Amino acid sequence: MLKLSFVSEGRSNFTVCKVDYISKFLEQYVDQVEPIGREAALAYWDAATTGSDEAEKRATELEARLMRIHADKEAHRRLGEWVKSPTGDPLLARQVYVTYLSFARGQQDDSTIDAITQREQMIRSRFSNYRGVYRGRRLSDNDLVQIMNSETDPGAVGEAWQAGKQIGRQVAATVLETIELRNDAARRMGSRDHYKLNLELNEIDEDRLFAILDDLDRLTVEPFRQAKAGLDGRLAARFGVGVEGLRPWHYGDPFFQRPPQSANPAIDELFAGRDVEDLAVRTYDGLGLDIRDILERSDMYAREKKNQHAFCMDVDRKGDVRVLCNLESNVRWAETILHEFGHGVFDKYNDPELPYLLRQPAHTLSTEAIAMLMGRLALDEEWLTNVAGVEPATVGRLAPELRDQGRLGMLIFVRWMLVMCHFERQLYLDPKQDLNTLWWDMVEKYQLLHRPEGRDEPDWAAKIHLALHPVYYQNYILGELSASQLKRHLAANFGGLVDNPRAGRFLIERVFRPGAVREWDSALEYATGEKLNPRYFVEEFVEPV
Repeated sequence: MLKLSFVSEGRSNFTVCKVDYISKFLEQYVDQVEPIGREAALAYWDAATTGSDEAEKRATELEARLMRIHADKEAHRRLGEWVKSPTGDPLLARQVYVTYLSFARGQQDDSTIDAITQREQMIRSRFSNYRGVYRGRRLSDNDLVQIMNSETDPGAVGEAWQAGKQIGRQVAATVLETIELRNDAARRMGSRDHYKLNLELNEIDEDRLFAILDDLDRLTVEPFRQAKAGLDGRLAARFGVGVEGLRPWHYGDPFFQRPPQSANPAIDELFAGRDVEDLAVRTYDGLGLDIRDILERSDMYAREKKNQHAFCMDVDRKGDVRVLCNLESNVRWAETILHEFGHGVFDKYNDPELPYLLRQPAHTLSTEAIAMLMGRLALDEEWLTNVAGVEPATVGRLAPELRDQGRLGMLIFVRWMLVMCHFERQLYLDPKQDLNTLWWDMVEKYQLLHRPEGRDEPDWAAKIHLALHPVYYQNYILGELSASQLKRHLAANFGGLVDNPRAGRFLIERVFRPGAVREWDSALEYATGEKLNPRYFVEEFVEPV
C-alpha cells in the first residue's frame, strides 16, 4: 500500500497544494515500484536464460508485490479524481493518467493476485523447459522448425508439427483457470471481461480495433487466397500430395504465421553461414544507433532450459536494456534480431530527463512499430546490398522474389493475426465453449488451412501469447500499420532508412525521446503529421503493384 503523509486532501488550502500533493504521491509511488520492477525484471531474465525454478519463484513473488501496490483502492480512487481535475501541468497530468491506468488494471484482491501469479509461474516454467518429443528425442523449437522445412516426407513433418503442439495439453487447464480469474477480477470492476478491460486500459478502443480488423479481412482475403494458391502448388509438388491433401504441418511453421523457408530457399541461402549479430550491428551503425552495449548484456544462442522465444527487456529505464534470441543463420532469425534490437534502441535512446513514469514508449504498439520497421529490412534490396554485402547482381536477380516474399509474408501474417485477435476475444467472452473446435474454425476461415482430421487437442494453448501475454496480439498489427506510416514518412522526408543517419536522428528526436508524454495515436501524429492511417500499409502490401 502507498503511504502518503504529505498533506491531507481535507485541508482548506488543498487547491493551492494540489500540484505539490500529486507530485509527492507520484514520487512516493515511484520510490516503491522502481526498485521492485528492476528486481523483477532481473529475476525474469534469470529465469528465461537458465530455466531456474528459484528465479521463477523470485520473479513471481516480486510481480505479486507490484500487483499488491496497484491493488490499493484508495490510491485508485484518488488518481481517478485527479484524472478528471486538471492540474495545469500537462506533463504531470500525463503521469497521473499513466499511473491511474496501472492502478485500474491492478484492482484485485490478495487471493486473486496469488492465484494468478502462481499459475503464471507454472505456465512460464513449462514453456521455458519444454522440448517437444520427436521420434523419441527431445528437440527445441528451432530443431522442429528445421525438420518441417528440410524434410520432404509428410510423415516426418507431421510428427514434428505435432511435437511442437504437445505443450498445449500440458498448460491448457492452467491457462483456462487463469483466464477465469482475470475475468472475475474484470467483472468486479464492472467490465464485460478481461479482454475488453485490458484494451480500454491500454488506450485502445475495441470498436475501432475490430473495424480495422474487418477492413483488413475484407481487403486481404482475395489477395491472400491467390498468393496462397501459388504457395500451395509449390508445397504440393514438394511433398508429393494433392493440394487438397495439404495440412498445417506442410507449411513450415507451427502456426503458419510466416512463409515456409522452403517457399524460397534462394532467399534463405543469402543468410547461410552469416553472422547475423554482425549484420544487426552494421544495420544500426548505419542509422547512428549503437547497439554494442545492449548486445554485451544479451543472450543470443539456444541451449537447454533457455526460453526458446525472443524478446527485449528494459530492466530499469536507465540504460540496462537486453535482448534474448536463439539465433541461427537464416532469414527468420536475421529478421528477428533486427526486430528485437528495434525495441532495444527505442528503450536505450529514451530521454533520461523525462520522469520515470514517462521514460518508456508511448505504447507497446509504438515500440512494435519500430521493431517491425527494422525487421522488414531482412528482405529489403538496399539493405541486402549495402549492409549484408550481397552482390548487386544477385539482389537484382532476386528482386522480384524478395518483393513477392515480403508481400506473401505480410499477407500470411495479417490472416494469422485475424485468427489470434478473434479467437482471444471469444476466449474471454466464453472460456467454457469448445475452444479446440473454435480454434480450427478460425484457422480454416482466416488462414484457409484444412484442420487435421479427428484432432481434438488444445492447440490454441501452445501459443505462448494466449497463455502468458494476454490481449497483446493486436499490438502487432497496429504496430505493422504504424511501421508502414513511419516508412512512408522517412522515405518522403529523409530518403529512406538504410545507412541514413538523418533517419536515425529523426527516430531519436521524434519517436524515442518523447517517451510516453503522449498517448500512442498522438505520438504517431507527432512523428508523422497524422494519426494512424492504415492506407499506407494497404498500399504497400495488399494492393497489386
